Amino acid sequence: MPDFFKHDSVVPLWLAPMEDITDPPFRRICRELGADVVVTEFISSEGLIRDVAGSLKKMDFSEQERPVGIQIFGNNPGSMVDAARVAESANPDFIDLNFGCPVKKIVAKGGGAALLQDLPLMLQITSAVVKSVKTPVTVKTRLGWDERSRPIVDLALKLQDAGIAALTIHGRTRAQMYGGKADWTLIGEVKNHRDIRIPVIGNGDVTDGPSAKAMIHSTGVDAVMIGRAATGNPWVFSEIKHFLLTGEEMPPPSCSERLRVCRRHLSDSVEWKGERVAILEMRRHYSHYFKGLPDFKPFKMKLLTSVLLQEIRDTLSGVEEYYCP
Repeated sequence: MPDFFKHDSVVPLWLAPMEDITDPPFRRICRELGADVVVTEFISSEGLIRDVAGSLKKMDFSEQERPVGIQIFGNNPGSMVDAARVAESANPDFIDLNFGCPVKKIVAKGGGAALLQDLPLMLQITSAVVKSVKTPVTVKTRLGWDERSRPIVDLALKLQDAGIAALTIHGRTRAQMYGGKADWTLIGEVKNHRDIRIPVIGNGDVTDGPSAKAMIHSTGVDAVMIGRAATGNPWVFSEIKHFLLTGEEMPPPSCSERLRVCRRHLSDSVEWKGERVAILEMRRHYSHYFKGLPDFKPFKMKLLTSVLLQEIRDTLSGVEEYYCP
């Protein structure tokens, strides 16, 4: 079992890989606020082996982010092997194979959750990648393609036989996308199967301490992965840990704390990816950073429509003056 699964009293919490969200600035913030393991945005295998600048840049991480995994996706065994070797050269703690992304543009190219329709190919890719690198290889996938096809229990055993070090299961099918309710039942069946020896990470509908405790209690997972609930809310990790340790909910962050972290996130993003891209991608976070503030809509609209960095900073100063004098 990898070292990052070992714990004393709290099940490890993982930050899920999310496109345009889990970049280095946000990963560092989440690590500081309680995330135990982080994963990069998903990276195209074809982009890596063709030296596409954007794909290579997504592999970058700092030492303070460790343990960190690099996630790759694709549907060609040769390309995935070559991409895994490129990823290994960056010296991550593990390489994660994305067999679960439901987004149309990824599935249309045969990547992500599309492999749930071709399990022999998924297993072929997994086995080939495991044999080609010394770095631990993990897999993230879903229950299945749709309600008529949810082969995750048998699939987990075969992925284990292919040599993976751990398995993350999102409790939805591809057909569900991110809608409906995650079904943790099959996650529990995998974890508690008599022949499963690898760690199992549960993912789906964990948004706070009570839901994390419920998943752990009902499934026995070795770790919990948090995705959308962390967007603009990196405190979710410390809040969950506090609840698991004490049974009490932690008070929400103050307005001043929200502003401090949001400003840092913005500044680090601009430094990392440039002003134009940072302004666009930070829009995913603002509503969550300031969720619950009364009459926030005018400030929200400015943050979501401003195209100049100084305008955004001025709006954040307005938030400070109005909500936390």
